[in-house]
Amino acid sequence: MNVDRRTLLKATGAAGIAGLAGCTGGPTDDGGDTDNQSSGGDGGSGNESTDGGAEASGSADVSVGMVYATGGLGDGSFNDQAQTGVQQAADEFGATHDNVQPSEVTEFKTYQQQFAQSGEHDLICCIGYLQAEALAENAPDYPEQNFMIVDSVVEEPNVASYVFGEEEGSFLVGQMAGLLTQQEFSAGGGETNPDQTSVGFVGGVEGDLIGKFEAGYRAGVAEVSQDIDVQVSYVGNFNDTQAGNEAATAMYNDGVDIVYHAAGNAGTGVFQAAQEAGKFAIGVDQDQSLTKSGYADVILASMVKRVDTAVYTSIESVVNAEFEGGNVTTLGLEQEGVAAVYGDQLGGDIPDDVKSTVDETRQSIIDGDISVPVDPSELNL
Repeated sequence: MNVDRRTLLKATGAAGIAGLAGCTGGPTDDGGDTDNQSSGGDGGSGNESTDGGAEASGSADVSVGMVYATGGLGDGSFNDQAQTGVQQAADEFGATHDNVQPSEVTEFKTYQQQFAQSGEHDLICCIGYLQAEALAENAPDYPEQNFMIVDSVVEEPNVASYVFGEEEGSFLVGQMAGLLTQQEFSAGGGETNPDQTSVGFVGGVEGDLIGKFEAGYRAGVAEVSQDIDVQVSYVGNFNDTQAGNEAATAMYNDGVDIVYHAAGNAGTGVFQAAQEAGKFAIGVDQDQSLTKSGYADVILASMVKRVDTAVYTSIESVVNAEFEGGNVTTLGLEQEGVAAVYGDQLGGDIPDDVKSTVDETRQSIIDGDISVPVDPSELNL
């Protein structure tokens, strides 16, 4: 694949990418192999253990407990990205990992406790901001246990927190969407209507985190023109594909050309709606033109979020006896923690002037010349 053709923002880092977890199950060792769940399916069993394998470099003898987010491995998005990070650590360091996929937010506390009480894990990875409340209660009760959390900050001396500049990457895909909706553009299974100039955003659960995606996207669109209509809808969860489909369908029926989702597995419904309407969509967390390849003919780009890098880096710090709790690591454009990546099928069709404009904007954000809002309330539109 021609990386120069596909990449809006150069995305390098420790590994690949992941999604939002879903099937009920506790942390047990049943010898299951998670490799077959990285980009498809329904998440399978909630209880899995994976060894690094005889050929893994090093002999770290490090064990990791993975508490995934609700939504399910196989979402081709957030949890699958996290899984990629732990699998790379298994390959490179010989680390082992046990996985649990809660189906409800209320299960986070129990599963975190079960891993901690077992005393078997050098690090417990809590994937997703909805785990923050449970972790804030659990971490003080297990002061010798190392934890990490993705997408939130838990101020405890045994917790390493990793957050991202989602608004920065979202600004870039918003600018791209704004530029394309003003043009007569046709590629793959979609086309725009330049007479209407309208785009959309479908979020999962409304709040501070997904608000960063929305704020950045809307600001990027406004950078092109404040006359472009931006429709916004939240489905209320990260699991309901039908709700995602209905939200996006309503937008496309109202003349929207392009919908960007930050809705986990519910975003699959957005892609379905785009195909049905002959319009376009933008993916999130992973390059969803690859992880959801059946919809590649309508996926213009994806706002990649390197959850894998956060997971891998935290495990590496344990392997090297360098884990530091109480720290917050921010991964934005400059740190290559987020990236906007063109779609595998459609990237070559996006006009060069759009690509060059987005690339210049990326550098301007890194240089501090553009300040991207993190909350929709900051938008002066």
